[in-house]
Amino acid sequence: MIDSELKSRYDVVIVGGGLAGLALARHLLLDTDKTILLVERKSELPPKRQKVGESSVQVAGFYYGRVLELEEYLWLNQFMKYNLRFYWKSGGRDNTRFEDYGQSFIRPFSNIPSYQLDRNTFEGELLRRNLEEARFTLRLGIKDLETDLAETFAAGPHAVRFKSSAGEAAVAADWVVDTSGRGKFLAKTRKLERRNAIRHGAFFWWVEGLVDVDRLTDLPYREIRKKPERRFQGHLPSWLATNHFCAPGLWFWVIPLQGKTSLGLVFDKEVVPFTYEEVGSVAKATKWVLENFPCFARDLPHRKVLDFGGLRDYSHDCAQTINPARWALAGEAGRFTDPLYSPGSDLISIYNTLIVDAIKTGDAGELAGKCQVHEQLMRAVYQAYVPTYATSYDALGDQEVFSLKYTWELTIYFGFYVFPFINDLFTDRRFAIAFLRHFSRLGPLNQTMQSFLSAYFRWRQEHRTAPEEPIFYDFMNVGSLRAAEKTFYEVGVSVAEAKKVLAEQLANVEELARFIVAHVASVVVDDERALTSRAFVEALDVDALRFDPEAFRALHQRTAASEGTYEWSFDPTVLAPFRKAAALEMA
Repeated sequence: MIDSELKSRYDVVIVGGGLAGLALARHLLLDTDKTILLVERKSELPPKRQKVGESSVQVAGFYYGRVLELEEYLWLNQFMKYNLRFYWKSGGRDNTRFEDYGQSFIRPFSNIPSYQLDRNTFEGELLRRNLEEARFTLRLGIKDLETDLAETFAAGPHAVRFKSSAGEAAVAADWVVDTSGRGKFLAKTRKLERRNAIRHGAFFWWVEGLVDVDRLTDLPYREIRKKPERRFQGHLPSWLATNHFCAPGLWFWVIPLQGKTSLGLVFDKEVVPFTYEEVGSVAKATKWVLENFPCFARDLPHRKVLDFGGLRDYSHDCAQTINPARWALAGEAGRFTDPLYSPGSDLISIYNTLIVDAIKTGDAGELAGKCQVHEQLMRAVYQAYVPTYATSYDALGDQEVFSLKYTWELTIYFGFYVFPFINDLFTDRRFAIAFLRHFSRLGPLNQTMQSFLSAYFRWRQEHRTAPEEPIFYDFMNVGSLRAAEKTFYEVGVSVAEAKKVLAEQLANVEELARFIVAHVASVVVDDERALTSRAFVEALDVDALRFDPEAFRALHQRTAASEGTYEWSFDPTVLAPFRKAAALEMA
């Protein structure tokens, strides 16, 4: 039987009906006049099984809300996300209550909203809107999918063949885009799969109702409302955040969804003292959480489990994700790093944007030039994440070190990911070339910074213990992060103005790098005055960054008698709560 309802030719065939593919289809329907055929091996969309990957951050929030024009739907049907919040056990408490845990956070909501997405309902809405368009065609339950991809732009359309319940089909397509997720259809058939340095695993499950972290206590609700900690954390509900309970090399997430809560344990297999098998079921994972974060004993044992899943080794790279012969890969079909900081939807947002720009390009020479730059951008924004996860995951075990790490990473993210994206600059070749030049400066610096912070974490493990009492710390205390956040308001800028913003943000990041090194060195030499000693700070070689306690002490001795104050652009004493805690421990 032949599927006679299909056209003989489509502008774009999308392989895979998950988040990346459905979002790409909507993007094309909104921004182009292209005809689209989406094929999916599952027989039902969205699937009955719950889908993981709910948390989004600013780039994805902007993409889903503004670019895909789903803002009203998101506000009415999904939770607005209250940033990312991180928690650590206190050394002087039994940690059976939420208020026993130290916290690092950003107190206000972001001006660019992000969302906690029930993937199933969100993808269902994307599919519903796509099906309303006559230019969109869907085939489910496909099998025996084959593609003959033209090797050049001039070689004609691609051939796509498959079977479905509607019959056998053979269509031509100008573009084929693989969004098949971990099926990696094109990556496998074209031998594009690559490993990366991240070897992490995860187990996750969903429970009925809301796990409200503020209620993991024996305090009556009236006292919860008036806890002194509100002076630091404010009155917004903590449960709206992606809440991370942290330990060396691992974290446990708590994410609210409508009517349910997503829970997940993520771990670096080279750091943590257990294997996937030891936490690879709901019972085992729950037992581990109750033993290691005992405040959850007040809640999790009483919850109805709705679904569960796991991934033994989820991170991967890809040799190429866009080609001028008119094929591309997006989402997990190409590259994936790690769920920490929720970058998955960000990469979908950026890759889809570049793919749509390429699909809109009809000239072979222009397309070749775009694909060359787009591939460089795709690889750069992906690879910048890798050291964050492969090198310094152990730093999750220390609140001070992780607060430095996250401030560093978020400052780069705001200035070099969010700012260009909200200004549609990644598709402007003039900007992209300047961006890659600035970004290349950050690559080596980020790699050495991650190694530096990991080494500092190991030093602290030997020389410090967990703070006796909880510390409440706002990442925005560091002026560099506040300066990067201001780029959210630099909208509608010209390419020349954008290049100026990039240069300013590069200088901002470089100052932050010097501040982190100076702070760490001053902790090692146990002299806060070193942080503002001009001779000491200027002698630190940030370009040859290395954690070397003996070198720090020798430099301190040489410069101790020097006069002159190093002028930071922000208050350098913002990490005083951690110094105070360390002083109390030593006393």
